[in-house]
Amino acid sequence: MRKTFFIAVIFVLAAIINGCHHHNKQPELTNQDVHKVIAAMSNMMLHDATNPPLAARFFAYTCLAGYEVVSENDKNVKSLHGALNEYPAISKPDGLSGYDYRLSAVFAMIETAAKLQPSGIQFMKYEQTLSDSCRRIGFDDAVIDSSRHYGQVISKKILAYAKADKYNRISNYARYKLKGTPGSWEPTPPAYMAPIEPYFNTIRPLTLDSAAQFVPDPPVPFSTNKNSAFFKCLLLNYAKSGNGLTQEQKNVANFWDCNPFAVQDDGHMMVGLKKISPGAHWMGIAAIACKQANADFSKSIEVNTILAIGLMDGFICCWEDKYRTNRIRPETAIRKYIDPNWKPLLQTPPFPEYISGHSVVSSLSAVILTHYFGSNFHYTDNVEVDFGVPPRKFGSFEQAAKEAAISRFWGGIHFMDAIDNGISQGTKVGDWVLAKTRNASK
Repeated sequence: MRKTFFIAVIFVLAAIINGCHHHNKQPELTNQDVHKVIAAMSNMMLHDATNPPLAARFFAYTCLAGYEVVSENDKNVKSLHGALNEYPAISKPDGLSGYDYRLSAVFAMIETAAKLQPSGIQFMKYEQTLSDSCRRIGFDDAVIDSSRHYGQVISKKILAYAKADKYNRISNYARYKLKGTPGSWEPTPPAYMAPIEPYFNTIRPLTLDSAAQFVPDPPVPFSTNKNSAFFKCLLLNYAKSGNGLTQEQKNVANFWDCNPFAVQDDGHMMVGLKKISPGAHWMGIAAIACKQANADFSKSIEVNTILAIGLMDGFICCWEDKYRTNRIRPETAIRKYIDPNWKPLLQTPPFPEYISGHSVVSSLSAVILTHYFGSNFHYTDNVEVDFGVPPRKFGSFEQAAKEAAISRFWGGIHFMDAIDNGISQGTKVGDWVLAKTRNASK
């Protein structure tokens, strides 16, 4: 499996600038060269089983490195200095010449991903492959070398900015302790994993004032009283999710599963099923939109960067609420109070229930992508075809976001108030990110 993974990444990176032509002119990179780097990151995240909040952090800083290069060379793309929290004013290196800024942006992204991701060293091994591909399509050695140097300089500055968000301190915090109180979260089958990223809300947001800026309405209070609002929610999940689904509802739930922690129990061992994160899925949708709209290289960098910033801040908001409310999952509650043999359609992810992460990140993604491509953008989502998930057609990003949100109810892993309030929070985060970055998004 490791060999197959590495071959896949080699193929993706070797193809980064495939399709560029040099008939009597300097070759130029396109929007697909941006998305191939992101696709390579997603493949590496599968190998590393990267959790969803951390995946968003990787995407954000990697795209920001490419964005910074572009902003220094394309007058239509403005610096994010002043828009992002603590983001420094970064100047183009002195004495730099003979570079291609698009190639520099790709190198900056690769260098950044290589340092951030656990298996990222593999990216460094493929820089030579990228350089060889550049030569074959017409880039001079001097241009390649200068472009690489430029990308490396910018990457170092972005990595310093990333380090300052204090994510590296999380490993020093005390191990998260289960509350053990009625209605509180407990690990769920089949793997009974420890909670994921309980301190993600402590890192520096990119645009938010704080992790608690958009606190949603509180969840329906826990109660075992059969006449209570909570028990009615519980009965709704029991009746309408899991075994009570139509085939189309099952298809929707499986399409949006995006659970990197899903495992298959083979009796004597657990086998990881290797699924992409919800953030990676929406980054894939951005790739589809950029290609379909024929967005140029600079616009594609901008779209992906603003989206990735939104994803990171969205997870920070969402994780603040998850571990503050520490709410029980439907699977645990139904088995305790209604039916000990009940199973949801989807495997329950290893973190508290409220609010729905899919609802938050899908809604904010829809807000951001609608800003760039319009409210009636028809597209076919084939992001997970390679994983055996058939494509689905959508008439707008909002339609897709709403479907992603309700999929968590049909999958049996969220209550409806977590979904509804997740949509609300995600919309607010998306609007906020656009407002904060609007001066940089011409």
